[in-house]
Amino acid sequence: MTTEVIAARAGASYADLAAMLREHRIGGFPVVDEDGVVVGVVSESDLLARQAARRPHRKRASPAPPTAADLMSWPPVTGSPDETVRRAARLMYARKLRRLPVVDDRTLAGAPGSVILGRNIAEQVRHVEGVIAVRDRFTYPAPASHSACPAPSDPGL
Repeated sequence: MTTEVIAARAGASYADLAAMLREHRIGGFPVVDEDGVVVGVVSESDLLARQAARRPHRKRASPAPPTAADLMSWPPVTGSPDETVRRAARLMYARKLRRLPVVDDRTLAGAPGSVILGRNIAEQVRHVEGVIAVRDRFTYPAPASHSACPAPSDPGL
C-alpha cells in the first residue's frame, strides 16, 4: 500500500491531471472533495479515452475543458485499513481494478433532523458499493417529553 498518495481535487483540469500523471509517473489517482473524501478515481486510460473522443475536424465552439469530476469513475470502490490483503485482492480482481483507494473509517455525522431520516440515510449508505461498515454518529433531536399535562379546564363548570 502506498501511504503518500497523490490525489486530485474534483475541479482539477484535464491539463493538470495529465501533468500530475507525467510528473509523478503514476497511472491514476483518487479524486477527493474539499474535505479530502474520495469521490472517484481518474486513470490514465480515462484521460486517453477523453482525448480519443475529441473530434478536432469538426468546427464548432468547444465545450469547457473537462475536470477530474467529469472524467472520474464513480462511485469509488474503496478498501479499509483493517481489510485483509486477500479480501482487497479479491475485490480488485472481481472488479478488474488496478488501484484500490484505502480510506479510514469515516463515520456519518451531522444532524439529519429526525431519527427516521438518519436511519434511512445510514441504511442507504450501507448499500453503496465499496462500503464496508457504517458508523452512525448523527446527532438526533431529544425525544419529546411525555410529562403530565394539566387537563384543560371546563369553563362550563
